[in-house]
Amino acid sequence: MRTSTLIRRFLPYYRKYRKTLLFDLFCAAFTTVCDLFLPMIVRRITNVALSPEGPAQLLPGFVLRIGAFYLILRIVDALANYYMQSVGHIMGSKLETDMRSDLFHHLQQLSFGYFSQTKVGQIMSRITSDLFEVTEFSHHCPEEFLIAGVKLVVSFVLLVRMNPVLTLLMFAVIPLMVWAARHYNRKFREAFKARNRQVGEINAQVEDSLLGIRVVKSFANETIEEEKFRAGNEHFLTLKAVSYRYMAEFGTCTRVFDGLMYIIIVVAGALFIHNGTLSVPDFTAYLLFAQVLLAAIRRIVEFVEQFQRGMTGIERFFEIMDAPEEIQDRPGAATLSDVKGEVTFDHVTFHYSDDDTEILHDLSLTVRPGQSVALVGPSGSGKTTFCNLIPRFYDVSGGRILVDGHDVRDLKQQSLRRAIGMVQQDVYLFSGTVMDNILYGLPGATREQAMEAAKLAGAHDFIKMLPQGYDTYVGERGVRLSGGQKQRISIARVFLKNPPILILDEATSALDNESEHLVQQSLEQLAQGRTVFTIAHRLTTIRRADVIFVLTEKGVEEMGTHEELMHRGGLYAHMYDMYTTDQAPEGNRPETSERS
Repeated sequence: MRTSTLIRRFLPYYRKYRKTLLFDLFCAAFTTVCDLFLPMIVRRITNVALSPEGPAQLLPGFVLRIGAFYLILRIVDALANYYMQSVGHIMGSKLETDMRSDLFHHLQQLSFGYFSQTKVGQIMSRITSDLFEVTEFSHHCPEEFLIAGVKLVVSFVLLVRMNPVLTLLMFAVIPLMVWAARHYNRKFREAFKARNRQVGEINAQVEDSLLGIRVVKSFANETIEEEKFRAGNEHFLTLKAVSYRYMAEFGTCTRVFDGLMYIIIVVAGALFIHNGTLSVPDFTAYLLFAQVLLAAIRRIVEFVEQFQRGMTGIERFFEIMDAPEEIQDRPGAATLSDVKGEVTFDHVTFHYSDDDTEILHDLSLTVRPGQSVALVGPSGSGKTTFCNLIPRFYDVSGGRILVDGHDVRDLKQQSLRRAIGMVQQDVYLFSGTVMDNILYGLPGATREQAMEAAKLAGAHDFIKMLPQGYDTYVGERGVRLSGGQKQRISIARVFLKNPPILILDEATSALDNESEHLVQQSLEQLAQGRTVFTIAHRLTTIRRADVIFVLTEKGVEEMGTHEELMHRGGLYAHMYDMYTTDQAPEGNRPETSERS
């Protein structure tokens, strides 16, 4: 994005703090005026001193008045600088906080598709380190440019009245500095963007390695992980070195221009003094003004790195903010209420946005309220995709999905998803206590309700045996619990939510036989009067389903109860025979299928 575009989009964040910003800029302007007063005071004293009656006019009263005036300026300057350093920095931090809140809110609205294509480490880099750079940029950028602008304009106005020619010669160097800044601006942006991107890659690699630390250690592959980290770290060093070389080149250019400006003042000033067109006090003032101007320009040069880091952070911020919210509520979307649980797939076709391969093709079926539905089929047949379309985690590519006769795209997402409970194959527990994770299913529920849900999920007994019971800290992603324990807690969350539609994606896959039996009993109890979709590879767990849909790449290949499908002798019967044969103990495998 162009710098002007980024700044224009960033400016609205100042709106809440415009009064603070204006006073901060007023303080910056005042500190600049204080700097500009010194050359004029020195010029005034020098003029008096070089006059025929100079020594007689430099009376203590005159000198003390000037000293007192300058002392007052410096006291006010110190107070203004304190405001800039404290309140100004706090304003920058508030801007950073607002942007981070907006970014997190937007991330919550993005669809599954975005997160399947973006590394979490990259997102974390943008929401933390990139926005920290924005804090410094948002505070210092207006100040530095205002200070430089005031110094340039005021100095030019004052100096051109002393000697227009020398002033124009002196200021002729500034366009060369501007050209150098523009030349290196693009290089800085590219270097800092590559650097920040690599920080995200390092974060992603560290996250991947630490979250998979058990796998790393089980294969004794610590050396491999260290080598991957070393390669990424060395690449970051290379990118950082490039940015510093650009900074060194730019800094060298500005030092050359510094020297050129002083040479012009010294040489041309001496000639003008010789010609009688420039007085010694004015020459002294020129040297002091040059020092003030060059100090301002050096600050801008030093700020260039910070400026580009800030612009890079803003650009990476807007790259995420510009990511489209693929799943949005339509204008006038209705609120789903009094849910019965009827779900209809009406000629549904689906493929992912970045892949034209169809996962579901022209799928049509209707699930009546309160039915227990099982979905089986070969891996990749679209069972999980089928279930992800019901709560509208993705939008269908063709056709429509109806809940109680309402197209899910015409419903508010929150009301739709509140009516659906999911226990997914990949169990996720948040960092916190067992109770925190169960209450996540229904914020505002009581502790007693959460405990009752845990009992229904078959989790209460093992929770009581934990060190602090329901207040036991589960660790990041529930690392302190076994797979079966995590699964039962996640099921308890759904019991607490008590939705009219349930989606169980391998809900009992991590449970032992005893726990699975307990949970199956609880699920059957919960399923009374509710619509339940079950995805299961353990085919013995779905024998009591009201209807079983066998999905293949052709769509619904078979449909019926377990007994009907076994009697038919088709794909389901074949899958069931293979499963029961594989599960039977050696020497005790059935010679005939259940169909006989």
